[in-house]
Amino acid sequence: MAFLADALSRVKPSATIAVSQKARELKAKGRDVIGLGAGEPDFDTPDNIKAAAVAAIERGETKYTPVSGIPELREAIVRKFKRENNLEYTAAQTIVGTGGKQILFNAFMATLNPGDEVIIPAPYWVSYPEMVALCGGTPVFVATTQENNFKLTPEALEKAITPKTKWFVFNSPSNPSGAAYSHAELKALTDVLVKHDQVWILTDDMYEHLTYGDFKFATPVEVEPKLYDRTLTMNGVSKAYAMTGWRIGYAAGPLALIKAMDMIQGQQTSGACSIAQWAAVEALNGPQDFIPENKKIFEGRRDLVVSMLNQAKGIACPSPEGAFYVYPSCKGLIGKTAPSGKVIETDEDFVSELLESEGVAVVHGSAFGLGPNFRISYATSEELLEEACKRIQRFCAACK
Repeated sequence: MAFLADALSRVKPSATIAVSQKARELKAKGRDVIGLGAGEPDFDTPDNIKAAAVAAIERGETKYTPVSGIPELREAIVRKFKRENNLEYTAAQTIVGTGGKQILFNAFMATLNPGDEVIIPAPYWVSYPEMVALCGGTPVFVATTQENNFKLTPEALEKAITPKTKWFVFNSPSNPSGAAYSHAELKALTDVLVKHDQVWILTDDMYEHLTYGDFKFATPVEVEPKLYDRTLTMNGVSKAYAMTGWRIGYAAGPLALIKAMDMIQGQQTSGACSIAQWAAVEALNGPQDFIPENKKIFEGRRDLVVSMLNQAKGIACPSPEGAFYVYPSCKGLIGKTAPSGKVIETDEDFVSELLESEGVAVVHGSAFGLGPNFRISYATSEELLEEACKRIQRFCAACK
C-alpha cells in the first residue's frame, strides 16, 4: 500500500512559486537576479487599511470568526458587488476564504465528481487545472491564439462543451496574458453558456481594477443575468489593494453552493484570519482613490516593457488590456543556440538559459498551457524593469 495519495500523481508544483523560489536561492548565493515571476504588487498596503488592522487588534478582535466570514465583511462584499458590478446578493450568498485559492478549491471540492469536466481557456493560471485534478475532475483545455489576443472565441467554447461539462472557468483580466474581455466579447460567450444549463460559471475577477486606457470591466453575470443562478463570482483584496499576504479572497453565488463551500471550509481551515478580515472591511468600504493612481503607474510600466521587449531579437510582445503581466512569444528564439552553447528547443529552455546567463527570472509559457511564450510580471519598479529588459535584449542578441 502506497503511503502518499494517488491524487498527488495528478498534480504538479506551482511553476510561478518555483521560479520565485529559485530567484531567491540565487540571490542568497550572491547572484544579481531580477525576479519577474511573482504576481505581487510592489506597493505597500494603504495606511488606512493597516490602521484598521491595528485598531482591530486593540479592540481584541482576535478570536475565531464565523466560517464564512465576519458579518461586517460579508456586508461590505454585498455593497461592493452592488456598487461596482450592479449585482444583487445577500450576505448569506457570500463567503470569505483564506485567499482566492481557497475559494476556488472549495467550489471545486463541493461540486466535482470523477468524470466531471472543467473547461479552462489556455493560457491559464497554473493552479486551475491542478485544483480540478485534486478534486477529482477532468480539466479540458481550450487554446487561444496570440493573433486573437489570447481570448476565447464563442465557437471554441461551444465546441468544448459536452454533457460532462460542469464548470467553465473564466479569468478576465487574465493571468498570465493580461487579456481582458469587452462587454461585447463577454456577451458572445454568455450567449453560448445560456444554451447549456448544466454548465456552471466560475469567474475569477481578481484583476478587476487593473485595466488600462478606456477599457471598461464587466463580469459575466452582469452581462447576462440569466446566468445568475449558476455563477460563482470570485474576487479578493490581494491585487488592487496590495494585500497579498493578508490572504483574503471572497465570492458570491447561489445559496446552496455557498452553504456547501462553508461546510467544507468548516472542516478545513474554519474562518480566515480575524485581523485580515477587519482590514478587508476597510479596504472595501474605505477610500478607493489610490487605485487609479496605482493603475496609472502599472500602465506606464506595461508600456515600457512592451516597447523594450518588442525591440528584442526574436521576441513578439502584444500589449495587454489589464492585470500586470505580459505574455510575449519567444518563437523567434526556438532553434537558436544560447551563449552557454545549449540549443533552445522550448520556452522552458529559453527561461532557464535567460536566468543562468543574465539573471532574469521569468516563467515559461508551457506552465500556463500555451507556448512558446513566457510570462513577465511588471509589478516592480521601472528601474528594475528597464534593466531586466536590457538584459533580455542582450541575451536574445547573443543567441545565434
